[in-house]
Amino acid sequence: MISDMSRAVNVHEAKTRFSKLLKRVELGEEVVIAKAGRPVARLVPFVLAGALRRPGTAKGRITVAPDFDAPLSEELASAFLG
Repeated sequence: MISDMSRAVNVHEAKTRFSKLLKRVELGEEVVIAKAGRPVARLVPFVLAGALRRPGTAKGRITVAPDFDAPLSEELASAFLG
């Protein structure tokens, strides 16, 4: 099934109008390429991956209280348990 955001074109049209199809893809549209009426490929916008995460970049900026994992008081525990 082809979604509302995509447009199906046959291989010949894709070869003939490739630049125009790429412009549509740049605008966010998906283009499905079909061969003999059967979808075989999709042109979709390319999304760059986010910046690589590096462990330890927040070192020294975060502190954990010494009693972080201490048992909760009865009053606070009962507030959670209702």
